Amino acid sequence: MEHPENDAQYAGLAVNKGIEQPPTVNPYLKKMRTAHRRTFTAAEYVEGIVKGDTSILSQAVTLVESSRYEHQAIAQEVIEKCLPHACDSVRVGITGVPGAGKSTSIDAFGLHVLKRGGKLAVLAIDPSSERSKGSILGDKTRMEKLAIHPNAFIRPSPSAGSLGGVARKTRETIVLCEAAGYNNIFVETVGVGQSETAVHSMVDFFLLIQLAGTGDELQGIKRGIMEMADGIVINKADGSNIEKAKLAQAQFRNALHLFPPTPSGWTPQVLTYSGYYEIGIAEVWEMIDNYVAFVKKNGYFDYKRQEQAKYWMFETINEQLRDHFYRNPQIEKMLEEKQARVLNNEQSSFMAAKDVLDYYFNHIK
Repeated sequence: MEHPENDAQYAGLAVNKGIEQPPTVNPYLKKMRTAHRRTFTAAEYVEGIVKGDTSILSQAVTLVESSRYEHQAIAQEVIEKCLPHACDSVRVGITGVPGAGKSTSIDAFGLHVLKRGGKLAVLAIDPSSERSKGSILGDKTRMEKLAIHPNAFIRPSPSAGSLGGVARKTRETIVLCEAAGYNNIFVETVGVGQSETAVHSMVDFFLLIQLAGTGDELQGIKRGIMEMADGIVINKADGSNIEKAKLAQAQFRNALHLFPPTPSGWTPQVLTYSGYYEIGIAEVWEMIDNYVAFVKKNGYFDYKRQEQAKYWMFETINEQLRDHFYRNPQIEKMLEEKQARVLNNEQSSFMAAKDVLDYYFNHIK
């Protein structure tokens, strides 16, 4: 369309056409993505992972996280072939209320571990939005030093509304990381909640991070999480907060005396530290080292690993059975009919469930 300023009535005014603006998206981007993206065979994935290629490791983790059947098939083959190469690692689960400083602490803990040699993988479960289903995946930005360390691998994963599902995939990712030579594994949870049980079932040491000076130190802390913890650490014990941290330490120690003995025979410790100022980090890690040595000596380390392997076998069976049941078209149709009958008070919930299950067991293969 011509500019109205170029009309005859504006004879003394001329407006040049101007130049065409370049596209806002790089036209070479699609070509670059296509060039870099190639599919690997299971053997190529395993070869790259064992060599420590982080690019191939990342792609393998993406396969594990994918819900597509063809991706899951090759992912399971890769996991099976990586099992013999898995190194002897120490797996540490880290949890705490939002704002407790988990990511900052992991940054400090990780650097301390890497100074002693070896490699570190951090698997962070990031909460997904219930509304948009999206996830920020911003944990890496709060681990500034680890993010650029050559021997550290940080992988945030969205919970995607299914903590059980992402926990199972995290368990499989641990196998891939161990095959790549990462002998220290950190698993960070989304916060105090239902994900803790799943994470506890895949780690050797479960660390609970707490804060001081937030009111009643035991208010809102689930007893189950306290019982799962192998160690409790009070973060931000610096400056004017030191006395509050020591008070919280005493309160948690008293609370732990009320709990029954742990299956491992280990007595959980309560320590204070500052993740931001990196004060007391060595003491926290010394506690973890002492725990690992203790449970390896009494045989609980291997026993717990075996129990975890059985747990995830049965969890996978339960998940597959549940998916097979609910994704069956005949069952979907029958569930709608039974639901209508239940809502209209034509049949009880229990009889409706029995009818659906009887049909499933007798007619669906």
